[in-house]
Amino acid sequence: MATARDESGELGSRDKVLVAATTMFAENPGRRLSVRAVAARAGVSTGSLRHHFPTQRALLDAVLTLIYDRVIPTDRIHDTSVPARDRLVDCLRQVLSMAGVGEQARQSMRTAYERFILPEPTEDLRAAYLSMEHEVLRRIEYWLTTLAQEGALHEGDNARRARFLMTVVDGLGLERALPADDAILRHETDTLYLAVDSVLRPIDRS
Repeated sequence: MATARDESGELGSRDKVLVAATTMFAENPGRRLSVRAVAARAGVSTGSLRHHFPTQRALLDAVLTLIYDRVIPTDRIHDTSVPARDRLVDCLRQVLSMAGVGEQARQSMRTAYERFILPEPTEDLRAAYLSMEHEVLRRIEYWLTTLAQEGALHEGDNARRARFLMTVVDGLGLERALPADDAILRHETDTLYLAVDSVLRPIDRS
């Protein structure tokens, strides 16, 4: 994480806020990042936090962007020595890996259920979910745009393709949390390739 420091070597207030908010999110992904709590954790005033992040949505967007940029690197998609379909499957698998497997996957699903499904859908709750969804879609669209520039994609709406691929990944994440047989990883890989092949340009086998 690139951070800005003042002449004394201290982190700037914006980076203090991001470090605090990211740490709090990592400790409990279901926690609502309140301005007051994040400011207190960062050791800055709420006014200073609001200066950098005028809304709670802006703060959450910044935190999620930072998390996805660190956890899901984009270098793999640029490795043209590897077939496009393999690169895209690997990238989608990176998103899926965030759900974990076994007990970790079940805990992820419990957290999602308790955080976003069980409560009434307030505006704050909707904004928090849409922020996370936006970051996943943003990353998948970036991968698709990169492949389109290589000519590996048909012309079309990458936003719709990204949503389709995210829906597939969401379903696989749920499957990871459910009782499954020993072949789940093979089935998962088959499903990812089937989804990827549906959006990539067909290979010329002539």
